[in-house]
Amino acid sequence: MTLTNKVMQTIKLNTNSPWVYSSIALAIMFAITQPVMAEQYDKRNSEGIERVEVHGQAANNDLLGSAQNLLNKQGVDFSEAGGVSALPILNGMMGDRIKVLIDGSDITSSCANQMNPPLSYVSANQISSTQVVAGVSPVSAGGDNIAGVINVTSLTPVFTDSDTVTWQSGNISSGYRSTNDAILAGVNATVASKTLSFNYQGSFEDANSYTDAHGDKVLDTLYQSQNHALTAAWQDDIQQVAVKLTHQHIPFQGFANQYMDMTNNDSYGALVRYQRTLENEGEFTAQANWHNVEHQMGFFTDEKTGMMPMKTKGKDYSYQLHWQLPMSSDSTLLIGQEYYVYQLDDTWPAIEGSAMMGPNDYVNINGGERQRAALYAEWQQTMNTRWWLSAGVRYEYVSTSTGEVQPYNTMSMMGMTNVNAIAADEFNGLYRKRNDNNIDATLLARYQLSDTEVIELGLAQKNRAPNLYERYSWGQSTMATTMIGWYGDANGYIGNPDLSAETAHTLSMAYKLVQDDLAFSATAWYSSINDFIDANVVSSFNRTSIDTNSRHILQFTNVDATLFGARIDAEYQLADNDTGKWRFNANINATRGERDDNDQPLYQIKPLQTELALQQQLGDWQNRFSWQWVASKDRVDEQRLENTTDSYSLLNLSSSIQWHDATMTIAVKNLLDEYYQLPLGGVSIAEYKADSSNGFQQIAGSGRSLELNVNYVF
Repeated sequence: MTLTNKVMQTIKLNTNSPWVYSSIALAIMFAITQPVMAEQYDKRNSEGIERVEVHGQAANNDLLGSAQNLLNKQGVDFSEAGGVSALPILNGMMGDRIKVLIDGSDITSSCANQMNPPLSYVSANQISSTQVVAGVSPVSAGGDNIAGVINVTSLTPVFTDSDTVTWQSGNISSGYRSTNDAILAGVNATVASKTLSFNYQGSFEDANSYTDAHGDKVLDTLYQSQNHALTAAWQDDIQQVAVKLTHQHIPFQGFANQYMDMTNNDSYGALVRYQRTLENEGEFTAQANWHNVEHQMGFFTDEKTGMMPMKTKGKDYSYQLHWQLPMSSDSTLLIGQEYYVYQLDDTWPAIEGSAMMGPNDYVNINGGERQRAALYAEWQQTMNTRWWLSAGVRYEYVSTSTGEVQPYNTMSMMGMTNVNAIAADEFNGLYRKRNDNNIDATLLARYQLSDTEVIELGLAQKNRAPNLYERYSWGQSTMATTMIGWYGDANGYIGNPDLSAETAHTLSMAYKLVQDDLAFSATAWYSSINDFIDANVVSSFNRTSIDTNSRHILQFTNVDATLFGARIDAEYQLADNDTGKWRFNANINATRGERDDNDQPLYQIKPLQTELALQQQLGDWQNRFSWQWVASKDRVDEQRLENTTDSYSLLNLSSSIQWHDATMTIAVKNLLDEYYQLPLGGVSIAEYKADSSNGFQQIAGSGRSLELNVNYVF
């Protein structure tokens, strides 16, 4: 058995497995297979370097809803926000600390509350595969992150043996969710020939606010969203060109844990990719990306009323150049050069007749810009039949800047100092350009104990520079600060131009066993982070006469922090007989994080979680019954006034059957209709505004929900 086959046997997991791939597995996938390269190139390597194939989580085009539905199965947690805009969490870290790539492109959230994060721009039925690595990611996978990489692939051109363009495949899906009366629809269609390929992907989702297990409406969780993607590709024997055009329209999306809602989000994007096989059996990839979004916040529903418009315009431009060069029969060199530019304007229009919010527009970010220039080199070496090593270095120059700002007015109200007018003058007097020089370095090792056992080790230094809101949010008043922040905690935030880049030193270790009937994985990780961007309390406010309704205003600051955790996954085949194939799955996941200066817990760290599942497959009929238990959350961030939550357990049941070209799935989520609060959900500002006597309660999870999906392939 060759080393390639041994590695294949060990790490080629079932695509329905909920496992998160280790740093080594993802390193092999990125560095050896290069998932962005066309499948046809792999056919020409019989005389070159052997390829190691690693399958990430394969998507089904009949799965509807947000990308969250797929990534949950790979160990990604989410900080609940809008219906399609939840923020991913890896290793206890959220948002920008994770590098989310959509077909290799980097999309920046253009919102002070991160209501339009990268994953909100792609729906589940548009995704062909997802790969997740937490902590130690290879430098070729992407920079500007300390928590890990989520790589989502939807651009996978399909070609045929026909000389003329003919129909290749298509499917239509529809779904319904009873807890929020959600209606979902999706369509995929492909025509292709030997040299040409054309594809359309579309999705639509409309939902009311969902209900909890008490039968109460969880206010302001309604939304509507649609996504469209059109791709075209051409190829010959050695090269391929692909173009992808995207459009998203979200007319409204409620955010129960924010002071405002999304009242419109329109985006357009374009991606052009060129791939070529080189004479030495290497590969070259060049890609250019553009993404433009116009985003508005305000109020649209009686479930959370108010009057205050906010408008944001964001643009992403980038290109990536990558070379994969085989240096010998058992070593590969990857080199790359990348450049990214993000531009942002964030303005809050004046309200006619308002003394406080007028007569001028409030200019929050004026011509903000964030540039990244990156170079990397990564060496992959098969040492012998046991050892595989990878070492990489990445340098990034990050520059941020912004123009002068302006408050609504410079007048004093009722004899009180206009703190925003003073803050604007001080901010405009600053030299606002900031530069960061970041060096990422990774060392990945893999030792094969036997044909079925592997030990993996990863060491890394990773960096992330502050985003524009962390550095340049200048307002000081209660109103201005509560418009800033993506934490869902009802507090207010002030930026800090002097923030340093975060630097994480991470160690990851894993043991994996894959046998005929058993797959087992145990992973532990530890991160020591210098200049972690947290926040300190600078003042407090209370809009009611109830003492417990007080909230804090915090300013972003650098501190040192430590995070560590472990995850165990197991899958065992119980039987394969006349009653079908029976499998048992189990996993347990624990994370802990705290500041080094005061040993206080970090915000939004998920408590201990376990899940057990029994699966049956009998022909075209599949059934799954799962039990999920989440421990009580009692380690909370007191500075952010984070709520504790009780432990809870959920039962879920699903059944799917395929008949000819149609597949029907019926599922019941939260079968016993148990009431629980979301440990990572934040507080319900919508409930607080409806009745402040209850204070800032944690957002409740969904009650029992009947879910139906039908997919037809044609």
